[in-house]
Amino acid sequence: MAGTVPKQFRELSGRPMLAETVSRFETASSIDQIVVVVSEEHLLYTSERVVDPYDFGKVLKIVVGGSTRFESVWNGVKSLSLSTGFVAIHDGARPLVLPSDIDRVVQTAQQERAAMLAAPVPDTVKRVQDGFILATLDRSLLYLAQTPQVFQYDLFKAACEKAIAEGNAESYTDDAALCEASGFKVKVVAPSAPNFKVTTHDDLELIRMIIRERGDG
Repeated sequence: MAGTVPKQFRELSGRPMLAETVSRFETASSIDQIVVVVSEEHLLYTSERVVDPYDFGKVLKIVVGGSTRFESVWNGVKSLSLSTGFVAIHDGARPLVLPSDIDRVVQTAQQERAAMLAAPVPDTVKRVQDGFILATLDRSLLYLAQTPQVFQYDLFKAACEKAIAEGNAESYTDDAALCEASGFKVKVVAPSAPNFKVTTHDDLELIRMIIRERGDG
């Protein structure tokens, strides 16, 4: 998304998008503590404009991220106490996630060790090469990965350390893939409401409309 203001700080319902996202986890009964991961240049802004004005009592700390998604996730994971039971990893640009869906994913992870929100693919999917269809995929087996993705803390930490040692940590497209590579199955939980990530200005406007209609901004 073009512009001088990072998308996670664009305004939604009178407050930054990231504050809207944090509020969902603040409300979720299954969440005890929140760590917000941002770039170093936005540490002060996040404290003064995202966290402090809204009295988010669960926010434990604000941590400096890295140059890649994995580095940012890893910095957040390392900042947690070794006594942490489960960790839920979420995109700051997914502000629509329902607290009830967060709780469902956490509860599933507590039973299965790893779980994530993922939505069934609604359309027929084609595998294409050089502009020609090679195959039609069975969409009943296909899901679109979302967040939060929730893992038993020691399981996920070990999966990260394994990927770092093998030198391929950056090759995984999401956090669940790290656990999959370590041989652990990740249970899928379907979201009960829209939970898409803001990528374009149109996404931003749609999310603003949804929040107004829900009346939960």
